[in-house]
Amino acid sequence: MTTPSVRPLAPDGTPLEAARRDLARALEPLGAVVVTLGVHDALGPRAADPFAAVRPGATVHLTAREVLVGPWGGDGTAPACGQCLAMRRQRLRSRSERDALETGGGPGTPAGPEWPRLSRYAYDAVSALHAAVHGGRAGAPGGAEAADRALPQVSRLDLETLRIRTYPLLADPLCPDCGPRGTDAPRPFSPESRPKPDPGAQRLRAASSYPMPYAALANPVTGVLGGGTWLNVTSPTTAPVAGSVFMRGYAGLTDVTWSGQANSFAASRDLAHLEGLERYAGTHRRTGNSLLTASYAELGDRALDPAECGFYAPETYRDDPLVSPFDPERPIPWVYGHSLRDDRPVLVPARLVHYSAGVAADNFVFECSNGCAIGSCLEEALLGALLELIERDAFLIAWYGGLPLTEIDLATVPGTAVRTMADRASLQGYDVHAFDNRIDLAVPVVTGLAVRRDGGPGLFSFGAGAALDPAAAVEAALSEVLTYIPHLPRQVEERRGELEEMARDFSRVRHLKDHAQLYGLPAMAEHVRPYREPVAVRAMDEVYRSWTEDGRPRTGDLRDDLLCCVQELTRAGHDVIVVDQTTPEQRRIGLRTVCAVVPGLLPIDFGWSRQRAPYLPRLRSAPRRAGLRATDLTEAEVRMVPHPFP
Repeated sequence: MTTPSVRPLAPDGTPLEAARRDLARALEPLGAVVVTLGVHDALGPRAADPFAAVRPGATVHLTAREVLVGPWGGDGTAPACGQCLAMRRQRLRSRSERDALETGGGPGTPAGPEWPRLSRYAYDAVSALHAAVHGGRAGAPGGAEAADRALPQVSRLDLETLRIRTYPLLADPLCPDCGPRGTDAPRPFSPESRPKPDPGAQRLRAASSYPMPYAALANPVTGVLGGGTWLNVTSPTTAPVAGSVFMRGYAGLTDVTWSGQANSFAASRDLAHLEGLERYAGTHRRTGNSLLTASYAELGDRALDPAECGFYAPETYRDDPLVSPFDPERPIPWVYGHSLRDDRPVLVPARLVHYSAGVAADNFVFECSNGCAIGSCLEEALLGALLELIERDAFLIAWYGGLPLTEIDLATVPGTAVRTMADRASLQGYDVHAFDNRIDLAVPVVTGLAVRRDGGPGLFSFGAGAALDPAAAVEAALSEVLTYIPHLPRQVEERRGELEEMARDFSRVRHLKDHAQLYGLPAMAEHVRPYREPVAVRAMDEVYRSWTEDGRPRTGDLRDDLLCCVQELTRAGHDVIVVDQTTPEQRRIGLRTVCAVVPGLLPIDFGWSRQRAPYLPRLRSAPRRAGLRATDLTEAEVRMVPHPFP
């Protein structure tokens, strides 16, 4: 095959479009449909894409650097189209490229009349590749997971090197051609019996047991969760695996990181992908279902009153241009949840469920992943979500209330895991502590604290955990602490000037990382004093005797574990609302994701001006109800100091 000698100018005059036309003419005998990729916003209105009508069926996709051939192959159980490919590919582009495409600037026109350069070798390579994959003479890469081999494939030809690599493609649920459609509707939920593999288990399946399409989830061409993963082989405390992807939210593109922290890289990889999938479902609603838009005043008792979940201080709404006060007369989007307390559907503001999405009308608060969890079924996911809400609520009550806690003697925790963690921390120059952080709910909550022995930067590191098994709660809290201490001293030194300004002026605490890193400063030691002066140090079995003997379910059914948490919350006066966030990709793997909303519990927030917890009634009353005080906290007794939650 030879390169056409003349390139006809395209109507828009771009060399890329001219190259596409040449390539389309050359591949015409093969029946190829050729489109450009990355020039038009694949995530925006279809009217702006001149290839909208043919893109779903396109088999060749041309960019400045590559030719993508596909989708092809797969077992037919998860079909995907060219529009899916365009959407997946765009989400993996750089911040500047995405902003140019998605905010109206366009990708720009490069200089150089021969861009991209399609040599005769490139034409031959594309032709041969197209004939091979669509002629059934190619298969998924060897060594791929079965879950990846079953998916449609996309082959990338690098125009500089002519190197070919093939990647699996999961259909995008927001694709207007492949994605589900409909209208959001009530989804009744009554917890079913879920026998556990052993009585003490909190999970029904091991993280490694899911048919995870690892390559489809993380690869540089079609990755759902990002362009890949990385290992930290130098970490002295855990074996971390992490990945990241840009997700568009209220403040533009945010780099969302997902990670796993276990004692082996294989285990960390599984946990990382589960966390990534949880974030994927929680940041945005991943279906094409239309939502109900109405004002709270119109909906009345059909809807959750957002005030029950807390608002910011009045001065935040006055000074922060990104937020505005909740207006009960203003229409906002709502999603359906189900109240376990009342056994009825409840409409929940979409802003409280999908924390990176939203519209200008519902910017009364910015949520995070608090209360979002993933599992093998709704019951398992909801149990994890409620434990997370209970953990963070208890942590914040103790912090803002300045409550002294009982320290747990780590030597009395059964098993070897905790002792091993303490030894690893010690090798890093830290002593670790664990505290019983229960307030008025019986479910075990543990706060972990690492203290640098020499008093240097990275002085304090906090973590927390909640579980029905007290030993598991201790392990979870210390595991979180150990995740941060290898890097905390360096992070504090690199930002010391900024952090010292935050210590003098809390309004400068604006981001998630600021909260934890601030307490790496020795200057913050005064605010950690309640944890350095515990009520007592007691053995594990003494601290949790009443729970292990009378409170913890022993039926071997995860449903009973879930109902135990629900009953604790409803007895304390709270509703428990579950919203199903599950995406089509997760269903294929055998996973479910939920957002649990428990109005009245203290929500975790990041950024000192965007805190809700200090203004909710529960902060003042829970210590009294728990018998830790004779009276409610007064306004003067609330510690208005940023929390150190990581």
